[in-house]
Amino acid sequence: MPVHVSQHPLVAHKLAILRDKTTEPKKFRELVRELTWLLGYEAMADLATRPEPIETPLEPMTAARLEPKVGLIPILRAGLGMVDAMLELLPTAEVWHIGLYRDERTLKPVEYYNKLPDAATVQVCLILDPMLATGGSAAATVDILKQWGAARVKQVSLIAAPEGVATLSAAHPDMDIHVAAMDSHLNERGYIVPGLGDAGDRQFGTFAGPESVPGHGPDDETAEVVRRLQRDLKD
Repeated sequence: MPVHVSQHPLVAHKLAILRDKTTEPKKFRELVRELTWLLGYEAMADLATRPEPIETPLEPMTAARLEPKVGLIPILRAGLGMVDAMLELLPTAEVWHIGLYRDERTLKPVEYYNKLPDAATVQVCLILDPMLATGGSAAATVDILKQWGAARVKQVSLIAAPEGVATLSAAHPDMDIHVAAMDSHLNERGYIVPGLGDAGDRQFGTFAGPESVPGHGPDDETAEVVRRLQRDLKD
């Protein structure tokens, strides 16, 4: 599974501001959008094109048009902040929503919303989720999209943890992952370290107080799940 970590200096600069705990929700949302635009540009660099005859004001020529239909799959709710930037790059993309939440004890994904049509209407799907943490939600989403009939699936995230990449790679070794940064590890609550906290809360201003601070008071079951992921990564 190719993992593409952006080396662009603008990505590094904007990510530094995004991570800063003093960055307010409005600025945070703007940065998510800007980073998504940059990562989306890189993620779609290998999409196929077809020749198409056109006429410029001077003469006829053969130009290139994008061949596959592309679908954007934002993972609710944090992935919503990445959609507008991708639509600026590709206004004809379809947008389909999949809702998964992470059980805070088991860290396993639970599906609660899926409005995909009966058969696939696109050839390439880009999963949009700011954080690739345990990888469980990403792997479950790819399962859904492949069963739907998508021929190719890519993951676009701002930050990834090695544990999440390993989980997704084991489940779906054929897909590409595009990220702005690969961080150190998951803490015992399943948050990426150093990370940026909860991407959804920081986008939408829904910080719930000290209990929601990443790293606060993991219970034994959650901590054991993280330890298992880290053992698997070393094996």
